[in-house]
Amino acid sequence: MESARNLYKNDVDFAALALQSRDFAKHLRFNGQLDFQDEAAVRQLTISLLWHDFGLKVELPNDRLCPPVPNRLNYILWVQDLLDSTAGTIHETYDPDREVLGLDIGTGCCSIYPLLGCKTRPRWKFIATDIDEQNARTAQQNVALNALEPRIRIVKTDPKDALFPVKIFNQKNLDFTMCNPPFYASQAEMLSSAETKSHVPFSACTGAAVEMVSPGGEVEFVTRMIDESLHLRDQIQWYTSMLGKLSSVTTLVELLVKHNNHNYAVTEFVQGSRTKRWAVAWSWGDRRPSMSVARSIPGFPKHLLPFPADFSFALSPETSIDTAISTLNAELSSLPWYWAWDKSVSAGVGFATENVWSRQARRKMKITEQAGSGKLDAMPEDVALGVRIQLKLQRAKHSEENEVQVVIRWIQGTDSVLFESFCGMAKRKMEGK
Repeated sequence: MESARNLYKNDVDFAALALQSRDFAKHLRFNGQLDFQDEAAVRQLTISLLWHDFGLKVELPNDRLCPPVPNRLNYILWVQDLLDSTAGTIHETYDPDREVLGLDIGTGCCSIYPLLGCKTRPRWKFIATDIDEQNARTAQQNVALNALEPRIRIVKTDPKDALFPVKIFNQKNLDFTMCNPPFYASQAEMLSSAETKSHVPFSACTGAAVEMVSPGGEVEFVTRMIDESLHLRDQIQWYTSMLGKLSSVTTLVELLVKHNNHNYAVTEFVQGSRTKRWAVAWSWGDRRPSMSVARSIPGFPKHLLPFPADFSFALSPETSIDTAISTLNAELSSLPWYWAWDKSVSAGVGFATENVWSRQARRKMKITEQAGSGKLDAMPEDVALGVRIQLKLQRAKHSEENEVQVVIRWIQGTDSVLFESFCGMAKRKMEGK
């Protein structure tokens, strides 16, 4: 259901939704707008959107958090992009055959992330936890309403349990985790925040204290996640969490760097023009996400953004794309590494166990008479550098002519110097220097 990406690019069309849902129409004002201070109206908006846009039936209690659908969908789509862009494939697109298992920490009464995840990706499955008995019970009811019990498992946990209790689940590996942790460090802070706001909150909040408050707030909660991930490492490919404060992103990225993690991603979720949320993800593996996924917070301090994983340059206008492809393949096929090219997308992937393109490496190849005969037939297990290279024909700047653009993306590895070295070599060879 990739069409879901276009559902909420603009604000929700309340009038159109009212024509589809009589229950929602009852809450719509005469001017076609919704009173977001009306808890019942907010709740019905979520119920109607889930049914109309995803065919999902949910029941939402009055005294628990009502999740906004567009914001929650944005988070799901970002996790999908994280997984798709770190698959290490030539196409870097959605693989409908890939089976994925995710963990939703604090799933809430609706269990909206698992429901949306399963509806948009048929091969996805979820384990969803919650420490609140009522949330766990109503989440299970919503899963049953949609006949998704084979794909979504609800687990009631204890506050003293690990956040990633893989032993309880009898799961050695997970593909990702999701979380929307409590914002506030105490109930007093929550009440104080409401009293000191200079404007009325845009939307009514129906959340219970168990959903809104946790010792230390969201920073302490995600810090606990990071600490647990230090032990689990790559048993989970991507650890992720939504955040309510931009300052929390800065604090947590600094903590990740302190722990020597340099494979992380940050993003911003914008719901219409009113509400913003942020998210951070980190991996202890070496598969690297695309820049559009990893570096998508406008104005975020540059020194805290992940290392740029994309390198691009344009060839001279007289260079044809056929010549560029021939030059690229001739050069990279001569190296003792794994290289695969797909002409249908004018892209290839290469994986090396070490620097095999430097002058020193080439001299070694020549001495041992391995030049041109050392190409690997399969991707090596111990990868020092993985890259994806694509050639595109595009209009040249300040000209009516087309030019070939070479885009090199760092898809695997931990050594940024090695990536930069490869990019320098590729640019020189493609430019005939």
